[in-house]
Amino acid sequence: MKKLLIGALVGGLLVFIWQTLSWTVLNLHAKSYQYTTSQDSILSNLSSHFSEDGQYLLPNLPVDASMDDMTKFGETNKGKPWAVVSYHKSYDMNMGANIVRGLLTQILAVFLLCWILVKIPNPGFSTILLSSLFVGLIGFMFIPYSEYIWYKFPGAAINLMDAVLSWGLCGLWLGWWLRKP
Repeated sequence: MKKLLIGALVGGLLVFIWQTLSWTVLNLHAKSYQYTTSQDSILSNLSSHFSEDGQYLLPNLPVDASMDDMTKFGETNKGKPWAVVSYHKSYDMNMGANIVRGLLTQILAVFLLCWILVKIPNPGFSTILLSSLFVGLIGFMFIPYSEYIWYKFPGAAINLMDAVLSWGLCGLWLGWWLRKP
């Protein structure tokens, strides 16, 4: 159990450190959240149209639209502008709580990976490293890449790099720490 906990703490910290560097010092995700000088007027306009927090696809149809409506909608809007808007009525960023939650999430994710790895009889360094990389790739394909496929969210290449580097670092650590001699 000691190996599992230490592996998870150090591995989670390595993933968290890479993510922190990627989003802050290295600013690799800048294209995912661009600036516009029109932000005040856009937010004012959105506030007058959105009554609750949520993510909105514009244009869109009501959930009860018929297949005929969907077909016409697709034809009418082909080649026209569209947007995905994440709207919040109030800016309330609690950096301290978010940092703690992010770190705990990474530690838990690595703990789950460690639990799987220790169940493998005699795992070697390369098995552990590849397993860690596969976890990162699965996470990338399931969320960021799926969102890119459907909504063209920017940053797919950077998210892939984050997955490979952070889980690769974790895999190097775990490969050394958890391998069976």
